Amino acid sequence: MELKKVMDRVYWLSDKRRTLVTLSAYSEKSVYGEKIFNLGGKIYREWVPYRSKFSAAFYKGLNGVDIKDAYKVLYLGASSGTTVSHVSDIVGTNGQVFAVEIAEEMAVNLILLAEERNNIFPIVDDARKAENYVNNVPKCDLLYQDVAQRDQTDIFIKNSDLFLKTGKIGMFAIKTRSIDVSTDPREVVRNEVRKLRAKFDVLREINLYPYQKDHSLLILRKK
Repeated sequence: MELKKVMDRVYWLSDKRRTLVTLSAYSEKSVYGEKIFNLGGKIYREWVPYRSKFSAAFYKGLNGVDIKDAYKVLYLGASSGTTVSHVSDIVGTNGQVFAVEIAEEMAVNLILLAEERNNIFPIVDDARKAENYVNNVPKCDLLYQDVAQRDQTDIFIKNSDLFLKTGKIGMFAIKTRSIDVSTDPREVVRNEVRKLRAKFDVLREINLYPYQKDHSLLILRKK
C-alpha cells in the first residue's frame, strides 16, 4: 500500500484502488462503519465520498484546501458527525471543531462522538440563530456548511460575518433542491454565487455528482 499526502493528515491510499483516508487523531475505532487501516503503527480511516460531501470533493479534484493542524473550524449542519469526525482528525488534538446541529435526534450521536474526541464541541441549535452561540465560538480559520434549508446562503453569510477570519476559507455545500426544485440546479448555483461575490472570492465550484446528486461545493475566501 502507498500513501500520497493531499494536505495535513489527509492521504490517498493506493492498493487495488485509490481510497481517501485521514490519519486518525484519536483511536482505532470506526465512527460510521468506515474501513480502518493500520500502516506502520498509525491508524488511517477511510473517508467515504458517498457519506461525505467534503470527501466527494476530493474525488472530484479538490486540492490545496487551507485546513491544517490546530485550526479552529465552525461546522454548520453537523448531523451525527460523519464528516465532523474526519475534520476532527485533520485539525488534530490541538484544533477545535464547533459542530452545530439543530436536530436533537441527530445530535445524540454527535454528543457521543464528542465524548470520545475532545476537540469536538457540539452545539445543539439553529444555524440561523448564530447569535445564540456567539459567546461559545471564537473566530475561526474555516467555515464549513452543509445545511438543507431554502435560506442556506443567508445562513452561510451570517455565520461568516460573525465567525470567519478575513482571508480564510469557507466551504459551502449547496443543496440546490432545497433552494428551488423547479429550476435547473446549475442556474440555482449561479444565482447563489452572485449573492456571495460581495463578501467572498469564489475560488472554485465543484459538482459532486455522482457521489452526491444535485449538490455542489463552493470554495470561497472571505474578503
